Amino acid sequence: MPPQLALEIAGPKQSLVLRNPVLVASGTFSNGLEYARIIEIERLGAIVSKGVTRRPRRGNDTPRTVETAAGMLNSIGLQNIGVSAVIKELAPVWARWDVPVVVNIAGSDPEDFGYLAGRLEGVDGVAAIEVNVSCPNVSHGLDYGQDPVMAAEVVEQVVAATTLPVIVKLTPNVTDPADVAEAAAAAGASALTVSNTVLGMAIDGATRR
Repeated sequence: MPPQLALEIAGPKQSLVLRNPVLVASGTFSNGLEYARIIEIERLGAIVSKGVTRRPRRGNDTPRTVETAAGMLNSIGLQNIGVSAVIKELAPVWARWDVPVVVNIAGSDPEDFGYLAGRLEGVDGVAAIEVNVSCPNVSHGLDYGQDPVMAAEVVEQVVAATTLPVIVKLTPNVTDPADVAEAAAAAGASALTVSNTVLGMAIDGATRR
């Protein structure tokens, strides 16, 4: 990519420089390991990991994807190996890549988000934190992204626990995303991801289900 496409995500404590503004969305690229075998991942600006939680999660029961005429619906449910395994198994691989990895974190409450950010602090291979306050297919998660006060509380916990740039992933499933965006920025977010999944439902007209 031409150098003029480089950009900087400036955090309050340290910054992340990307060679270009092309990033993969969390959850769509797994953790990059499979794609690293078939494409030149170094051509990307950054890779964003699957959502990472404190403990491993098996995700929602299957079936959890469905094709529709307008695209695909999914309800994966944050299936992941947990933060300890990410640090032990994935981060050493990421550290060898010539492309930064942004780790998406998903907590059950503000303190949990802070814990996850703290665990990832100083880990080689982790270049920034994406705060997932907007996952629509778990019991806790979307609510933090729909309330400016709650979103700000989460961001404050994360910013206090890390020196890495903090990116906040917003939800479109709210009356005014700008209110949440402004609250996240005021709480210390370095950048915003716009946006997470739009809620949807597939209806089978024949079975009426």
